[in-house]
Amino acid sequence: MGWIVAVIAVAAAVVAVARAQSAARSEHLALARAELAERQSKAAEARTAALTDEIRQLARERIPVAALALSHPTARVPGLREATEVDGDSARLLTEAVQAACTAVVEERGRVDAAARAAMRGTSAKIQSLLNQSQQLLHELQHEYDDPRILQLDFRNELALRRTQSTAVLCDAWPGLARQNSPLVEIVLGAQSRVAGYERIKVANHLRDERLALVARAAEPLAIALAELLANATAYSHPDTEVQVTVQQSGGRGAFLVVDDAGIGMDDDALDRARALLAGPSEILLTELGDPPQTGFAVVGRLVVQYGFNCHIEASPFGGMRTILRVPAHLLTVMKDDHSLSALAPKPMRAHASSPDSAPVEPKPVPAPQPVGGPPAELPSRRRRPPRPTPARSAAAADTWEREKVSRTPEQAGASWAALQQGTLNGRSVAGRSSAPAADDHHPDNHDDQDDQGDDEK
Repeated sequence: MGWIVAVIAVAAAVVAVARAQSAARSEHLALARAELAERQSKAAEARTAALTDEIRQLARERIPVAALALSHPTARVPGLREATEVDGDSARLLTEAVQAACTAVVEERGRVDAAARAAMRGTSAKIQSLLNQSQQLLHELQHEYDDPRILQLDFRNELALRRTQSTAVLCDAWPGLARQNSPLVEIVLGAQSRVAGYERIKVANHLRDERLALVARAAEPLAIALAELLANATAYSHPDTEVQVTVQQSGGRGAFLVVDDAGIGMDDDALDRARALLAGPSEILLTELGDPPQTGFAVVGRLVVQYGFNCHIEASPFGGMRTILRVPAHLLTVMKDDHSLSALAPKPMRAHASSPDSAPVEPKPVPAPQPVGGPPAELPSRRRRPPRPTPARSAAAADTWEREKVSRTPEQAGASWAALQQGTLNGRSVAGRSSAPAADDHHPDNHDDQDDQGDDEK
């Protein structure tokens, strides 16, 4: 019996020890579970705090900067600040939120810009129609009255018409004016007449064919594009400097219009933006053109896309900028001989033309004839010459007159017209009619308020 009691005691002790070990293991596991749960809770709180911070950054920084980057590509959109604390699904959802916000902003801007274009297109059409009517009325008044102030009104009406026409083109509207096939040099003169400071623009004609012209559908668009380039050149250069326009003809590549100014130039960022606009981007938002909007290059880029022109800008050897407007060969034609060119159109410059500094050669005097068979006379005898017919003109005089007609500047032509008007006024005053003010006092070249006509667009 004793051994049975011993065995039972040993078994009881073993059971007690096992229970104690089991209790200790259970307590250890419980402590481990508690520590794990605490660590997991702290990690969850950290992830929640990090996600909360990322959402806060998303609302305050990432989405606004992403919307700004749509119009300013140099803006850097911030990423996740604590990428390790945010799991993959949350990070992907945050990125998708930024993309969705950008898509919504782009769509809304497109709708707003389309509505603004439609409104400006309709308004520009109405204003352009009224300005065309005013221009026709002013032309009638010029034939009826001799007041030079009507010319100034006509010029200012032309400036307003160009601004309205450019706005219509920028809003994808038709230029609003139909032409026939027009000589290239006359298109250049027409563009020059639409710019404030036109007297500073000097045109050099290097065309091989004087009657080179543009087809009807491209004549007015080219005049609009060139007027915008000339407006930029005159607006961003000193009033005492000249703007050089060179008209050149290439073999099979068409014609080139080169505009050089001695202005302030452009930095690299402005030059890159100008080249992007002149290349004709697929979409130009009105809200991206600045305040006030600089529409010059944007209008040229729109015409480049629509009519197949090509425009490049670079630094000019005169210190400012040089813009090269290329007209493709398929838009060019040649006018018939029965079409007379404008009297103000510059004549083509030939390579063999004599320099202006060369002086004319004086003709040598012809010696007096000597009597035959007798001694020479002591004094030269004067012979009566037959009167020279007045209507006939010698070849040298005709050539001189032709050169003077060719070299006549627009200012000289305007002075001639002013003198003609003044003569008409004097004749009417003799007949008892009151004379108008002198033409020299109100010449259209004297723009005292030219500051309000200047172009500030690029």
